[in-house]
Amino acid sequence: MKTTGNTILVTGGASGIGRALAEVFHAQGNTVIVAGRRRAALDAVVAANPGMSAMELDVADPAAVTAFAAEITAAHPALNVVVNNAGIMRPEAITTAPADLADAEAMVATNLLGPIRLTAALLPHLMAQPAASIVTVSSGLAFVPLVATPTYSATKAAIHSWSMAIRRQLAETSVEVIEIAPPYVQTELMGEHQATDPRAMPLADFISEVASLLAQDPTPAEIIVERCKPLRFAAENGNLAEVFDMLASMNE
Repeated sequence: MKTTGNTILVTGGASGIGRALAEVFHAQGNTVIVAGRRRAALDAVVAANPGMSAMELDVADPAAVTAFAAEITAAHPALNVVVNNAGIMRPEAITTAPADLADAEAMVATNLLGPIRLTAALLPHLMAQPAASIVTVSSGLAFVPLVATPTYSATKAAIHSWSMAIRRQLAETSVEVIEIAPPYVQTELMGEHQATDPRAMPLADFISEVASLLAQDPTPAEIIVERCKPLRFAAENGNLAEVFDMLASMNE
């Protein structure tokens, strides 16, 4: 993936990792569009980054995704990079099922169906570009699930699997597929406490390392920062059960 001269869409770009990625891409000389559900938050990002633009999108709404794809490709015909970053993470107590499945269904709709639908809607346009990238944001929890967030972990495992499969399907096209797997990062994904949790990787450090990896030629298929490697390679290293127990104990 070239680092400049792209037209890049970042979903979930109003805060956290999405906003930080968008600002790095913008500073590198790319045209950046941030998308999300909260208009006021999107406007704040644009105000802080002159030249960036914003569009409202709820990736969990199939009709909205279809309409959005038509709108953004008309407004930005040079669009060649899509960063599927929008996501929600909520704790679950499986003992409340089947009465309480709203959170699980919302996470599947946003974290998994959202990227699948948006990518499908934009793929004909991307395949017509000389060079294009689909960037998926999974998680270290794709490889070692967190007991407190079973559905979130499952959606990220699915995104990893989906990314691998479509990468192979698109191998002979102009579209590359890059997966970014964050570790536990200081954002507000799980609430304000996470943004200052000393156990989490500082957001600026994470983004800096990601930007460095994305700049490599060729770009790695998986962007795995050092902090995430114990999760990503737990199975290969033969300590999956140990890492799983360690993560579980952090939330008990």
